[in-house]
Amino acid sequence: MYDYYLGGRDHSEADVRAAEAVATALPTVRTAARANRDFMVRATRWLAEERGVRQFLDIGSGIPTEPNLHQVAQGVSPEAKVVYSDNDPLVLRHARAMLGGDTEGNTAYVHADLTDPESILDAPGLSDTIDLGRPVALSLCAVMHFVGDEQHPYDIVRTLLGALPARSHLVLTHTTADFLDAAQAKRAGEVLETYEKGGSPLRPRTHREVARFFEGLEMAGPGLVLPHRWHPGPDTPARLTGADVPSYAGVARKP
Repeated sequence: MYDYYLGGRDHSEADVRAAEAVATALPTVRTAARANRDFMVRATRWLAEERGVRQFLDIGSGIPTEPNLHQVAQGVSPEAKVVYSDNDPLVLRHARAMLGGDTEGNTAYVHADLTDPESILDAPGLSDTIDLGRPVALSLCAVMHFVGDEQHPYDIVRTLLGALPARSHLVLTHTTADFLDAAQAKRAGEVLETYEKGGSPLRPRTHREVARFFEGLEMAGPGLVLPHRWHPGPDTPARLTGADVPSYAGVARKP
Protein backbone atom coordinates (compact mmCIF):
# COMPACT_ATOMS: atom_id res chain seq x y z
CA MET A 1 0.00 0.00 0.00
CA TYR A 2 2.83 2.37 0.85
CA ASP A 3 4.46 1.64 -2.48
CA TYR A 4 1.16 2.42 -4.20
CA TYR A 5 0.77 5.72 -2.33
CA LEU A 6 4.23 6.70 -3.55
CA GLY A 7 3.46 5.88 -7.16
CA GLY A 8 5.55 2.70 -7.23
CA ARG A 9 4.87 -0.40 -9.27
CA ASP A 10 5.41 -3.22 -6.79
CA HIS A 11 1.99 -3.90 -5.29
CA SER A 12 -0.90 -6.30 -5.72
CA GLU A 13 -4.52 -5.71 -6.72
CA ALA A 14 -5.49 -6.30 -3.09
CA ASP A 15 -3.04 -3.57 -2.07
CA VAL A 16 -4.60 -1.19 -4.60
CA ARG A 17 -8.14 -1.85 -3.36
CA ALA A 18 -7.16 -1.34 0.27
CA ALA A 19 -5.08 1.78 -0.53
CA GLU A 20 -7.92 3.32 -2.52
CA ALA A 21 -10.32 2.67 0.36
CA VAL A 22 -7.92 4.50 2.67
CA ALA A 23 -7.47 7.35 0.17
CA THR A 24 -11.27 7.75 -0.09
CA ALA A 25 -11.59 8.13 3.66
CA LEU A 26 -8.37 10.14 4.07
CA PRO A 27 -7.52 11.98 0.83
CA THR A 28 -4.26 13.32 2.25
CA VAL A 29 -2.75 9.85 2.66
CA ARG A 30 -0.57 10.21 -0.45
CA THR A 31 0.71 13.56 0.79
CA ALA A 32 1.48 12.00 4.17
CA ALA A 33 3.29 9.05 2.57
CA ARG A 34 5.39 11.36 0.43
CA ALA A 35 6.26 13.58 3.41
CA ASN A 36 7.34 10.50 5.36
CA ARG A 37 9.47 9.28 2.46
CA ASP A 38 11.07 12.67 1.95
CA PHE A 39 11.90 12.82 5.66
CA MET A 40 13.64 9.45 5.42
CA VAL A 41 15.72 10.74 2.52
CA ARG A 42 16.70 13.96 4.33
CA ALA A 43 17.43 12.17 7.62
CA THR A 44 19.58 9.53 5.93
CA ARG A 45 21.55 12.12 3.99
CA TRP A 46 21.96 14.29 7.11
CA LEU A 47 23.25 11.35 9.15
CA ALA A 48 25.71 10.39 6.42
CA GLU A 49 26.93 13.94 5.78
CA GLU A 50 26.69 15.63 9.18
CA ARG A 51 27.15 12.74 11.61
CA GLY A 52 29.40 10.52 9.50
CA VAL A 53 27.17 7.47 9.88
CA ARG A 54 28.20 4.65 7.54
CA GLN A 55 25.90 1.84 8.68
CA PHE A 56 22.10 1.75 8.43
CA LEU A 57 19.52 -0.78 9.61
CA ASP A 58 16.08 -0.15 8.08
CA ILE A 59 13.40 -2.27 9.78
CA GLY A 60 9.93 -2.70 8.33
CA SER A 61 11.31 -1.48 5.06
CA GLY A 62 8.61 -2.94 2.85
CA ILE A 63 9.39 -3.19 -0.85
CA PRO A 64 12.27 -0.73 -1.42
CA THR A 65 10.68 2.14 -3.35
CA GLU A 66 12.96 4.66 -5.03
CA PRO A 67 14.67 6.61 -3.74
CA ASN A 68 15.85 3.74 -1.58
CA LEU A 69 17.66 4.31 1.70
CA HIS A 70 20.78 2.59 0.38
CA GLN A 71 20.78 4.82 -2.71
CA VAL A 72 20.73 7.90 -0.49
CA ALA A 73 23.38 6.67 1.97
CA GLN A 74 25.68 5.28 -0.70
CA GLY A 75 25.18 8.41 -2.77
CA VAL A 76 26.96 10.25 0.04
CA SER A 77 29.43 7.48 0.84
CA PRO A 78 29.70 4.49 -1.53
CA GLU A 79 31.13 2.33 1.25
CA ALA A 80 28.03 2.79 3.42
CA LYS A 81 26.48 -0.49 4.60
CA VAL A 82 22.70 -0.94 4.60
CA VAL A 83 20.56 -3.81 5.85
CA TYR A 84 16.83 -3.93 5.17
CA SER A 85 14.53 -6.09 7.31
CA ASP A 86 10.91 -7.12 6.85
CA ASN A 87 8.76 -10.15 7.66
CA ASP A 88 6.75 -10.29 4.41
CA PRO A 89 7.82 -13.12 2.03
CA LEU A 90 6.64 -11.03 -0.93
CA VAL A 91 8.98 -8.25 0.14
CA LEU A 92 11.80 -10.77 0.45
CA ARG A 93 11.28 -11.92 -3.13
CA HIS A 94 11.17 -8.39 -4.54
CA ALA A 95 14.10 -7.18 -2.44
CA ARG A 96 16.39 -9.99 -3.54
CA ALA A 97 15.55 -9.24 -7.15
CA MET A 98 16.18 -5.51 -6.73
CA LEU A 99 19.29 -5.58 -4.56
CA GLY A 100 22.51 -6.56 -6.27
CA GLY A 101 24.95 -5.27 -8.83
CA ASP A 102 26.86 -2.30 -7.50
CA THR A 103 25.26 -2.67 -4.05
CA GLU A 104 26.24 -6.32 -3.55
CA GLY A 105 28.23 -6.76 -0.37
CA ASN A 106 27.21 -3.36 0.96
CA THR A 107 23.44 -3.92 0.97
CA ALA A 108 21.53 -6.90 2.35
CA TYR A 109 18.02 -8.00 3.21
CA VAL A 110 17.06 -9.87 6.39
CA HIS A 111 13.78 -11.77 6.61
CA ALA A 112 12.79 -11.30 10.27
CA ASP A 113 9.99 -10.04 12.49
CA LEU A 114 10.16 -6.69 14.26
CA THR A 115 8.13 -8.07 17.17
CA ASP A 116 11.01 -10.51 17.73
CA PRO A 117 13.94 -8.08 17.67
CA GLU A 118 16.45 -10.80 18.54
CA SER A 119 15.58 -12.52 15.25
CA ILE A 120 16.85 -9.42 13.47
CA LEU A 121 19.93 -8.94 15.60
CA ASP A 122 20.92 -12.62 15.35
CA ALA A 123 20.35 -12.91 11.59
CA PRO A 124 23.53 -13.89 9.68
CA GLY A 125 22.67 -11.40 6.94
CA LEU A 126 22.96 -8.61 9.50
CA SER A 127 26.31 -9.62 10.97
CA ASP A 128 27.70 -10.33 7.50
CA THR A 129 27.04 -6.73 6.47
CA ILE A 130 26.98 -4.52 9.55
CA ASP A 131 29.53 -4.31 12.35
CA LEU A 132 27.54 -3.84 15.55
CA GLY A 133 30.69 -2.59 17.22
CA ARG A 134 30.46 0.61 15.15
CA PRO A 135 27.66 3.23 15.10
CA VAL A 136 24.48 2.28 13.27
CA ALA A 137 21.47 4.37 12.26
CA LEU A 138 18.35 2.40 13.20
CA SER A 139 15.52 3.45 10.87
CA LEU A 140 11.96 2.75 12.04
CA CYS A 141 9.96 4.86 9.61
CA ALA A 142 6.19 4.33 9.52
CA VAL A 143 6.42 0.93 11.19
CA MET A 144 6.00 1.22 14.97
CA HIS A 145 2.36 2.26 14.58
CA PHE A 146 1.77 -1.31 13.35
CA VAL A 147 2.97 -2.64 16.72
CA GLY A 148 0.17 -2.78 19.28
CA ASP A 149 0.61 -1.98 22.94
CA GLU A 150 0.22 -5.66 23.80
CA GLN A 151 3.35 -6.37 21.71
CA HIS A 152 5.46 -4.08 23.92
CA PRO A 153 6.69 -1.58 21.31
CA TYR A 154 8.94 0.35 23.68
CA ASP A 155 10.71 -2.81 24.80
CA ILE A 156 11.31 -3.69 21.13
CA VAL A 157 13.02 -0.37 20.45
CA ARG A 158 15.04 -0.59 23.67
CA THR A 159 16.22 -4.09 22.73
CA LEU A 160 17.33 -2.94 19.28
CA LEU A 161 19.07 0.17 20.59
CA GLY A 162 20.63 -1.85 23.40
CA ALA A 163 22.54 -3.88 20.81
CA LEU A 164 23.98 -0.76 19.19
CA PRO A 165 27.04 1.16 20.43
CA ALA A 166 27.29 4.78 21.50
CA ARG A 167 26.88 7.37 18.72
CA SER A 168 24.29 5.18 17.01
CA HIS A 169 21.06 6.93 16.02
CA LEU A 170 17.34 6.30 16.03
CA VAL A 171 15.30 7.59 13.08
CA LEU A 172 11.57 7.19 13.63
CA THR A 173 8.25 8.34 12.21
CA HIS A 174 4.88 7.46 13.69
CA THR A 175 1.29 8.26 12.78
CA THR A 176 -0.88 10.26 15.18
CA ALA A 177 -4.45 11.46 15.60
CA ASP A 178 -3.38 14.58 17.52
CA PHE A 179 -4.25 17.00 14.70
CA LEU A 180 -7.57 15.59 13.50
CA ASP A 181 -10.87 17.35 14.05
CA ALA A 182 -14.10 15.43 14.73
CA ALA A 183 -14.93 14.85 11.05
CA GLN A 184 -11.38 13.79 10.24
CA ALA A 185 -11.28 11.53 13.27
CA LYS A 186 -14.43 9.78 12.05
CA ARG A 187 -12.86 9.18 8.64
CA ALA A 188 -9.68 8.03 10.36
CA GLY A 189 -11.76 5.37 12.06
CA GLU A 190 -12.63 4.01 8.62
CA VAL A 191 -8.91 3.95 7.80
CA LEU A 192 -8.16 1.97 10.96
CA GLU A 193 -10.90 -0.48 10.02
CA THR A 194 -9.40 -0.96 6.55
CA TYR A 195 -5.96 -1.74 8.00
CA GLU A 196 -7.56 -4.05 10.58
CA LYS A 197 -9.34 -6.02 7.87
CA GLY A 198 -6.11 -6.21 5.91
CA GLY A 199 -4.34 -7.86 8.82
CA SER A 200 -2.21 -4.85 9.78
CA PRO A 201 -3.90 -3.09 12.71
CA LEU A 202 -2.78 0.52 13.06
CA ARG A 203 -2.16 2.17 16.44
CA PRO A 204 -1.81 5.98 16.25
CA ARG A 205 0.00 7.50 19.22
CA THR A 206 0.16 10.93 20.81
CA HIS A 207 3.21 13.20 20.86
CA ARG A 208 3.95 12.09 24.41
CA GLU A 209 3.67 8.42 23.48
CA VAL A 210 5.92 8.80 20.44
CA ALA A 211 8.45 10.77 22.50
CA ARG A 212 8.82 7.74 24.79
CA PHE A 213 10.64 5.91 21.99
CA PHE A 214 13.43 8.50 22.30
CA GLU A 215 13.86 8.34 26.09
CA GLY A 216 17.52 8.33 27.10
CA LEU A 217 18.65 9.60 23.70
CA GLU A 218 19.95 12.99 22.59
CA MET A 219 17.37 14.50 20.25
CA ALA A 220 18.71 16.29 17.19
CA GLY A 221 17.13 19.63 16.36
CA PRO A 222 14.38 20.57 15.79
CA GLY A 223 13.14 17.69 17.96
CA LEU A 224 10.01 15.63 17.47
CA VAL A 225 8.04 17.45 14.78
CA LEU A 226 5.89 16.95 11.69
CA PRO A 227 8.01 15.11 9.09
CA HIS A 228 8.16 18.00 6.61
CA ARG A 229 9.37 20.36 9.35
CA TRP A 230 12.49 18.32 10.11
CA HIS A 231 15.36 20.03 8.26
CA PRO A 232 13.15 20.99 5.29
CA GLY A 233 14.79 21.31 1.90
CA PRO A 234 14.09 23.89 -0.82
CA ASP A 235 11.45 21.62 -2.36
CA THR A 236 9.74 20.69 0.91
CA PRO A 237 6.11 21.96 0.98
CA ALA A 238 5.89 24.58 3.72
CA ARG A 239 2.12 24.96 4.09
CA LEU A 240 1.25 21.41 5.07
CA THR A 241 -0.46 20.99 8.44
CA GLY A 242 -0.75 18.17 10.92
CA ALA A 243 -4.08 17.26 9.32
CA ASP A 244 -2.28 16.83 5.98
CA VAL A 245 0.60 14.86 7.48
CA PRO A 246 -0.71 13.31 10.72
CA SER A 247 2.57 11.95 12.03
CA TYR A 248 5.67 12.77 14.02
CA ALA A 249 9.30 12.40 13.03
CA GLY A 250 12.57 12.64 14.90
CA VAL A 251 16.24 11.70 14.96
CA ALA A 252 18.25 11.09 18.13
CA ARG A 253 21.72 9.89 19.09
CA LYS A 254 22.57 7.25 21.64
CA PRO A 255 25.04 8.79 24.11
